Amino acid sequence: MSNRVTVLDYGSGNVRSVVRALERVGAEVTLGSSADEVLEADGLVVPGVGAFAAVMQGLKKVDALRLIGRRVAGGRPVLGICVGLQILFDAGVEHGVRTDGMGEWPGTVEPLRAPVVPHMGWNTIQSPEGTRLFAGLESERFYFVHSYAVQEWDFDVTQPRMKAPMVTWSDHGGPFIAAVENGPLSATQFHPEKSGDAGAALLQNWLGSFS
Repeated sequence: MSNRVTVLDYGSGNVRSVVRALERVGAEVTLGSSADEVLEADGLVVPGVGAFAAVMQGLKKVDALRLIGRRVAGGRPVLGICVGLQILFDAGVEHGVRTDGMGEWPGTVEPLRAPVVPHMGWNTIQSPEGTRLFAGLESERFYFVHSYAVQEWDFDVTQPRMKAPMVTWSDHGGPFIAAVENGPLSATQFHPEKSGDAGAALLQNWLGSFS
């Protein structure tokens, strides 16, 4: 039985390529944004391209922030991609303007400190021990297209039973967060759907985490 995955459709680009990539690895994919489509799927993918503020505005228009929050609170898998990762942090700062994010993780999305921006192309990652997303993929390269990133991580575990998220890093003019795994909530700064066999294997790992 295949996993039922909804790719959230809220006006952001590249959703069709995400749908095709998931279908190629065996998922039964729906493109939509209704409450039923978001809440009843086995997995939800939140893609995002463009400006942080525009993505947040698009998500609010379809009530996606509340629905994503309900899934996470219920332990239901969610995967964010590119700006879909960025909006899970506290805030994004673009052109001097700060926009609040969902605040699932601490950190601010800021311009990359690199001589060449955007960061566009293939890059390596440094994943932590015990990762499920990158199992068997630790030496692979993934495809990035972005000018902003979270470049500092300071997660304070205030409750003894609370596990710190697993953070995967990459480097372009300095280290930045390439992926986070946090219980049901995972996200990548790179594009799995543009990352060839490595991206397909990562999507399979994600599907396998809740099959």
